Amino acid sequence: MAMIISFDIGGSAIKGGIARSEADIIPLGRRPTPKDDFAAFVDTLRAIIAETGEKPSRIALSIAGVVDPDTQRLICANIPCIHGRTLAADLEAEFGLPALIANDADCFAMAEAGLGAGLGHRIVFGAILGTGVGGGLVADGRLVNEAGGFAGEWGHGPIIASAAGNPPVAIPAYACGCGQKGCVDTVGGARGLERLHKTLHDLDFSSEEIIGQWRQGEEKATRTIDVYVDLVASPLALTVNITGATIVPVGGGLSNVEPLLAELDRAVRARILRKFDRPLVVPSQCRIEPGLIGAALLGLKAEAAAV
Repeated sequence: MAMIISFDIGGSAIKGGIARSEADIIPLGRRPTPKDDFAAFVDTLRAIIAETGEKPSRIALSIAGVVDPDTQRLICANIPCIHGRTLAADLEAEFGLPALIANDADCFAMAEAGLGAGLGHRIVFGAILGTGVGGGLVADGRLVNEAGGFAGEWGHGPIIASAAGNPPVAIPAYACGCGQKGCVDTVGGARGLERLHKTLHDLDFSSEEIIGQWRQGEEKATRTIDVYVDLVASPLALTVNITGATIVPVGGGLSNVEPLLAELDRAVRARILRKFDRPLVVPSQCRIEPGLIGAALLGLKAEAAAV
């Protein structure tokens, strides 16, 4: 039986896992991520592989970055030693094994489609509402971004409404880290929620404090959540219309606030063409290591296709 080693590569830690089948994925330990030394980065992966006592048939990595589909170079600014590299080819040369690289949001979507809330759905859009906003798209069990690319990145593009809420209030086109203004990423994640609260009320509160006050019925926090849901629901509804997704599992820190997801779900379902009499925007089910799971599933599929 083939054995895959999957890795979840973050800015602070590298986590590993063993996968022999979809039903047999076992997390390993974690080690600090060497950010500035590629040789140390490779040695960290090698040490995790050595822990298993076996030689895998291939490795698969989930990374908070994007593979350029034309050059196969990785865009990963928070880990400089791998940024700009043809990482899959570099790792294949180091280990003598096939290597697969995928974006972490894509791996999240793959995990949810294969083993989570998207199980049984033909088209799954996985949405991330964490520090910022991300997403991935799986159709017929296949990741749309198998060769790299930006499909599913609904968090970027100058599309945020200039007014939102009931009654409407003017919303600035906030500058985004991608270089544009008015992206969903500027308002849809935890930092975006805090930014909205500051704009609306000139108050500096954490997202946790805003959510807590909203759940207690506090007026200003309630207003902020109303504006937040209005801003985020429209681009997510457009994403559902374009992709035809029949389920939208949500990950990231804000996904843990189920009343917020319920509000977002109601708003999205009211704005899409296809009508659902069940929840569409739902909490993710692969709550522990979706990056590891998604990378493992991609590795297993690649291995099966190679046989």
